Amino acid sequence: MQSLKSKIDSLWLEFHSGGITNPITVIEQISYLMFLRLIDLNESRQENRAKRLGKPYTGLFGPEKQHLRWQNFKQSSGADMLKVVRDEAFPFLREDVVNRSPLGKYLKDANCMIPTGNLLVRAVNAIEALPLEKGDTKGDLYEYLLSKLQTAGIAGQFRTPRHIIRAMVELLDPQPRETVCDPACGTAGFLAGVMDYLKRQHSTPDLIEEDADGEKHYPGDLLEPHRQHIQNEMFYGYDFDSTMLRIAAMNLLLHDVQSRTLHNQDTLVSGFTERYPKDAADRFDVILANPPFKGTIDAESTDPTLKSKVKTKKTELLFLVLILRMLKMGGRCAVIVPDGVLFGSSGAHLAVRQMLVDDHQLEAVVSLPSGVFKPYAGVSTAILVFRKGGRTDDVWFYDVLGDGYSLDDKRTPKPETDDLPGLLKQWNGGQPKTQDQRTKYFTVPAAEIRENKYDLSINRYKEVAYEEVAYDPPKKILGQLKELEQEILGDIEELEGMLK
Repeated sequence: MQSLKSKIDSLWLEFHSGGITNPITVIEQISYLMFLRLIDLNESRQENRAKRLGKPYTGLFGPEKQHLRWQNFKQSSGADMLKVVRDEAFPFLREDVVNRSPLGKYLKDANCMIPTGNLLVRAVNAIEALPLEKGDTKGDLYEYLLSKLQTAGIAGQFRTPRHIIRAMVELLDPQPRETVCDPACGTAGFLAGVMDYLKRQHSTPDLIEEDADGEKHYPGDLLEPHRQHIQNEMFYGYDFDSTMLRIAAMNLLLHDVQSRTLHNQDTLVSGFTERYPKDAADRFDVILANPPFKGTIDAESTDPTLKSKVKTKKTELLFLVLILRMLKMGGRCAVIVPDGVLFGSSGAHLAVRQMLVDDHQLEAVVSLPSGVFKPYAGVSTAILVFRKGGRTDDVWFYDVLGDGYSLDDKRTPKPETDDLPGLLKQWNGGQPKTQDQRTKYFTVPAAEIRENKYDLSINRYKEVAYEEVAYDPPKKILGQLKELEQEILGDIEELEGMLK
């Protein structure tokens, strides 16, 4: 796997040296080329299957467009390859594939931005070397590529670290028969994370492979009875950025999900309810999200059903109301929020926290260290875990002091600081109802939270343990200082004697 990551690094540098420096553009162009290769790989599989069965097969390309297949144009010279890919293959993606493939709607704006034949040849050769036809390695590779996104969008969205996603998914334990949604999906990291989790939980042990770097790869063979549901009805994602949706579609495809249910839609505006009424309320078993929480939304365009619950323009509060509406009764959520949501004093902040505690079952508040999202941002955040409906008797708090990486911009690995395994161990062990608020984890009765104006910040309830230190009496300390001064004066006199 490490050697494959090196190939991604080299490919990234090829684009940079070729004049394409915007990371979003680089990933988008690599995604398009991956689409072309994957379409050809799928075409070859279908052809071989039809041949084995002795049946005719009319594929996407047809006899007149065979030169647009990856296996054919990859052998061309730079100038010829650029002409075929830019002038024919990309229009083919925008037109033919849009109409005949479930992935087509994500390609309608596809354009080749690669300026030279030489750069295209190098990119094609690099992608040809990646094992896109093998197991879940391809998904890992694409996640590694996405890790190079180090700029936040104008709305404050940024990529959630994969290990945080993995922990949040495990907190909710999604099942293959359920429906899962991210209402602000970005690159679909949470949805891909759910698929990875399902594979880990539903693979025959003897079929699990381990590569040279010790990384395990799970076939997910035991998911076969649920395959139709997984491919067509399980995963839903919404985002108002069409570029992010294209990347999200590729991410899911490389995690073996050909999802048709990624939509270019802002879920906070009234148009969401109008366009997707079935998804807008009482729809999902599981919601995982790290919604953008920078700035505000235009009050005129905000969905009135959200404003009726809480009067605010702050997206972080509106998303919590939206998620509660989208979940079916008993549905569960893990969502990242800025710390201000936990203790903000405005009427809207108080109303949202009161709604979570009094009208639903708020299960846990997991405090994250402020460096988790560096180098994007240093904001302090927490994970809220809750169920729609039910009753909150008490809330479990866990203080994550480290996530296995340094909390500066470099984010270098520091596995000895990783609190996430401890979090999951305690959670899966039944969340011990300890009242010792000097530990990393403890529970707080809902009544106490109400008394504190629904404050959910961990520091409100966590007790700081002060260790008593014994000091010598002042007279003894003064005596020790005099003795030390006499020793210093003696040393100075000795040095003066040596200089005479």
